[in-house]
Amino acid sequence: MAKTTTTAAGRPAADAASAKSRRAAAGARPELDAADDEAAGGASSYLVPGLERGLRILSEFSAREPVLSAPELSKRIGIPRTTTFRLLQTLEALGFIERANGDRHFRLGIGVLRLGFEYLNSLELTDLGAPVLERLRDAAGLSTHLLIRDRRDVVFVAKAQSNASMFGSVKVHVGTRLPAHATVHGHVLMGDLTRDAMRQLYPEKRLEAFTEHTPATVDELYERVRHYARLGYALSEGAFESGISAVTAPVRDHSGSIVAAITATVPRSEIGAVDEKERLVELVCGAAVDLSQRLNYRPLDGDPTVAHARHKVALF
Repeated sequence: MAKTTTTAAGRPAADAASAKSRRAAAGARPELDAADDEAAGGASSYLVPGLERGLRILSEFSAREPVLSAPELSKRIGIPRTTTFRLLQTLEALGFIERANGDRHFRLGIGVLRLGFEYLNSLELTDLGAPVLERLRDAAGLSTHLLIRDRRDVVFVAKAQSNASMFGSVKVHVGTRLPAHATVHGHVLMGDLTRDAMRQLYPEKRLEAFTEHTPATVDELYERVRHYARLGYALSEGAFESGISAVTAPVRDHSGSIVAAITATVPRSEIGAVDEKERLVELVCGAAVDLSQRLNYRPLDGDPTVAHARHKVALF
């Protein structure tokens, strides 16, 4: 007796094929057939095996098992070792895993962290940051922005636009990218990086120059980043783009790590008198601390951004 196969929905495959033939005879459209087949056979028919296996490999890593060998992953996923190695090489090339403890051991790479940050930023950071940016805009009378760092770029992820006519020439939109090494936004966002980490990020001997103010080497960049980290904010007057000034301060999460920056943009080459600078620094630092606390950051004693948010500052 012939064996009858059954679909995921529990009806005989012959019935499903017969139904498909009847639809074809009736002139049904192929894309509708595909939709019906998905409903009958489940979404598994639309899975891409290679992608599925790659994602399953990433899912095997955890806090308890941060490092896994290629043979172990092959065994867990249930695929040949040669296939596993090809998948691992692809994931490594894209930055989602990196080698650890020898050629056959791997751990998650920065690419996974970057995806995680983008997801959290889209749900939490921008949602929590929007009212903070709006209050800062209203208090300062300036356009305000929230930025994150994506490797060697800074990315504008949220903004509160001033309605003042003088801001019509300031063309900064959500999604705009700028070079991190050439902007004070990037210098603030790199405040947690060690010198070695910065050298890995910028292996070249000379950094690309955008203006005369751009750091020329990694060591020069590192010293500038450390200066702003000690200061608790950064102030730029036409240093990256003529006619544009800015004050930028770091936003930290519950771990104390810098996850974003808040900036207020001044559409002229100079911010103004010392008292104007002091007030703007206080406002921007206050907004950065406000958002940090919404991300469950508990300021440590001596946090310079917090100090500037509470008291008048001495500009250097």
